[in-house]
Amino acid sequence: MDKERRAARRRDRLGRDLTALSAGALGLCLLLVAGLLGLLAEEGLGYFWPRPVERFALKDGTAALGEAVAREAIPGEKTRFRIQIKRGDRDFDGADFVWIDEDQIVSRTRPADAVLLERSEWGPFYGRLSALRRGDETIAEGQNAVLAAFPALWREKKRAAAELRSLERGPVGAINAEIERLNLSRRAPALARLAPAERDRRLREIDAQVAARKGEYERLAERLAAQRLELNKETLVLEAEGGATKEMPVANVVRLVRPNDLTFGGKLRLYGSRLREFVAGEPRESNTEGGVFPALFGTVMMVFLMTFVVSPLGALAAVYLREYAKQGPLVRAVRIAVNNLAGVPSIVFGMFGLGFFVYLVGGTIDKLFYAEALPAPTFGTGGILWAALTLALLTVPVVIVAAEEGLAAVPRAVREGSLALGATKFETTWRIVVPAAAPGILTGMILAMARAAGEVAPLMIVGMVKLAPRLPVDGTFPFVHFERKFMHLGFHIYDVGFQSPNVDAAKPLVFATALLLVLVVAAMNLLAIGLRNHLRAKYTSSAV
Repeated sequence: MDKERRAARRRDRLGRDLTALSAGALGLCLLLVAGLLGLLAEEGLGYFWPRPVERFALKDGTAALGEAVAREAIPGEKTRFRIQIKRGDRDFDGADFVWIDEDQIVSRTRPADAVLLERSEWGPFYGRLSALRRGDETIAEGQNAVLAAFPALWREKKRAAAELRSLERGPVGAINAEIERLNLSRRAPALARLAPAERDRRLREIDAQVAARKGEYERLAERLAAQRLELNKETLVLEAEGGATKEMPVANVVRLVRPNDLTFGGKLRLYGSRLREFVAGEPRESNTEGGVFPALFGTVMMVFLMTFVVSPLGALAAVYLREYAKQGPLVRAVRIAVNNLAGVPSIVFGMFGLGFFVYLVGGTIDKLFYAEALPAPTFGTGGILWAALTLALLTVPVVIVAAEEGLAAVPRAVREGSLALGATKFETTWRIVVPAAAPGILTGMILAMARAAGEVAPLMIVGMVKLAPRLPVDGTFPFVHFERKFMHLGFHIYDVGFQSPNVDAAKPLVFATALLLVLVVAAMNLLAIGLRNHLRAKYTSSAV
């Protein structure tokens, strides 16, 4: 009896130890996740908070003006330190980050008149404003006068630039698309089958239409040229630390800030403005500045396209395997194959997508429906549709396994009760079993969405690019362009982090983009989880 009690105590002690170990492992995982998110938030979101602009006077008589962004020990020396300064002005001497040894600094001040200009080209500028000109005429001279005249003029130029972009992307883009369509219609197979006289008449009509469109294009081009000339007429004279000067069009200014005069409320407004630009703006300067909206849009659209394909495909396969297929060696082999597919490297799926979807399916579509555009491919090249289908194949094993587990969890009594009441096998499956298994199917969708949002390797082969000038959705018929290439947040992180010519400027954007990708995946997962919980509560009687 004593031996049995000792054995029971040992089992209880072992159970408590294993429970504590499990709790510790869970706590460690949560700590690591929190640490990762904290690092991303600190490095990414902290980048947008305005820093003071400082002037560093050095022992050799020179000075540097900019933001102190890092401090570290000098390599090989433990007692001496150096400071990294973001001084911008790369159009003056080509280097917008410099390291300065602390023992070379004579004084470190924050000039009240220091100005930060965020520009659409050549990165930020730190310095002072010397003059504001319109052609050869000086509108304002001296920084105070320039700052007084600048805001109204800058707002006017921003409105003019927005009108110019609207004209380029609207009427001009529509005319170019129409001219391209008319030129392609000359080579249409249907036109070649017409009688010679009819074909000549149709060609003359096409020529007349092209001539009319070209006339419209030339008039718009003249208007655009005049607007561009007027847009760049006013210029700022910039004075960098050291006295070097340069003229820059007012329209190229993204934001003018006096960081050392900002109140806390002003810093908050500037922080919000920079965050909005990051999320809703377009990239510039080789993706090292500006926003990531095209990559954000491409990621979300690609994931949802993939979900629309993989959800019915995976659910139907699971229903057949669980409810209709005769269980035996063949079905077991299929299940083993499905499970093994989940372990195939993603790049293999990318190669399959390139060969099957792009070259075979896309090439066939081009021959049948876009022959006049050949040899330039329409669907026979990478695009967002082929990327979504490739990722659907990549993630379908996950959906099948999760859906089968959901179907298996539906009690046998539910099926038998439905059949006993006179329902057919089909009615029982689609009206009773599948709705009850919907939470399990949605679990597979959640896992598939999370994996698809983070995949990069296969997408590099089937349609993802560094910079896509046009979104897959726009105002041009047919409005949704599945054949277009797209940008992706995952590839954007890789490109900015490892392919950027300016690593120091790009590093904070890597963290910010990674945090945005995590938030996008979390938002999509929470949406699916909310739907799953709703269905689980609705079918709670099924014991799923």
